[in-house]
Amino acid sequence: MNKRVWLATLAVALLTAGASVWWTQRGAADTVQYRTAKIERGKLQATVASSGAVNPVALVTVGSQVSGQIRDLLVDFNDEVKAGQLLAQIDPETFEYRLRSAQADVDASSAAVATAQANRLAALAQVSRAQVDLTEAQRDLDRKQSLVEKQFIAQSEADKARALVNTSREALKAVQAQVGVAEAGVKSAQANVAQRESALAQARIDLARTRITSPVNGIVIKRTIERGQTVAASLQAPELFVIAKNLRDMQVEAAIDESDVGRLHTGQKASFSVDAFPGQTFEGQIRQVRKAASNVANVVTYVAVIGFANTEGKLLPGMTANVRVVTDERQDVRKLPNSALRMRIAGVEPQAAAASAASAKQPVAPDNRAAARGRVYVLDLQGKPRALSVRLGVSDGSMTELLQGGSHEAELAEGALVIVGLKPAGGSAKPGSAGPRPPL
Repeated sequence: MNKRVWLATLAVALLTAGASVWWTQRGAADTVQYRTAKIERGKLQATVASSGAVNPVALVTVGSQVSGQIRDLLVDFNDEVKAGQLLAQIDPETFEYRLRSAQADVDASSAAVATAQANRLAALAQVSRAQVDLTEAQRDLDRKQSLVEKQFIAQSEADKARALVNTSREALKAVQAQVGVAEAGVKSAQANVAQRESALAQARIDLARTRITSPVNGIVIKRTIERGQTVAASLQAPELFVIAKNLRDMQVEAAIDESDVGRLHTGQKASFSVDAFPGQTFEGQIRQVRKAASNVANVVTYVAVIGFANTEGKLLPGMTANVRVVTDERQDVRKLPNSALRMRIAGVEPQAAAASAASAKQPVAPDNRAAARGRVYVLDLQGKPRALSVRLGVSDGSMTELLQGGSHEAELAEGALVIVGLKPAGGSAKPGSAGPRPPL
């Protein structure tokens, strides 16, 4: 009997101990554990990152203003050319015939001018003759009128002389009109000569345009024609060559997001790298921030032109450049991880009004330091999280400057711990994780 009581007592004690262990483990498992990081002090840089293409400062497209077949091709890729150097020759035979035809038209119209001038001289001679006839008729009329007054001749003789004067006067008017017609003919012939000379000059220009020459000193980086190819310039000048004016002075045209463009200005230093030279950084300077926006898939960007000296000639047109522009820099400032600012714990609010805390923002650009506010969490003496409102400065994407901690300045001194995430049950989180592991 005593044995049974002893066994029952032992069983009850074992059950009680197991329940106590289970309850203790369950409570420990239900306790939330937080990952923390220290507030550091050091240097902080705010940067804008983007990508773009390396291009020469000046690219000149050489085309053709006339159509025809390429007879001679005198340059190739990477050839250095001088201003005025012959690059290609379009077959000039058709244009030479047009020039000859235009020259013949000029000669014919010049001969027509000479004929018109001769006709004018003939008309002037007729005017002189008509004036002589009129003068003689008037003298004869005066003489006969005097004889009639003396009754030496009949009145009819004076009337005949008067009729001859009138006839001579009308004849003079007629030949004077012919002189006007001859002068108009001369002017028309001269205008025709000017027109033909213009056509001749155009023919000369077209013939000269069959010689494709370089407008600048540079290097041929593109050639789109071959010998024997026919080019057509009916609507627009076809592209034959692209010449880089200078490969020693180049630029990067980087696409800057609209949220970052306000932080850039002319004269800022910039650095970039290219895939062709890994590990090597090239330095440049912002020459221009273009105001023309580009909207692709509802993403608005602006072009920042970064000039640099390609003295060694390493960089080639078209290379992709990864650009980094330092927009602001702080020395010896407090900084905390951005993961601490992204952390949110339900039910834990700053001591200030909840509405004010709800409007807190993540770190923004340095130009808006006064408006940048945020929230961080620290652990109190009992290990429970407590929310604090803070003011923020510049950010480099991973760390943010801590400007002011308000009434909790002492709790946010250098070396203080802030919550950056949760530890998953059963072990510590991996470094760098910003929150609990998502469920599988």
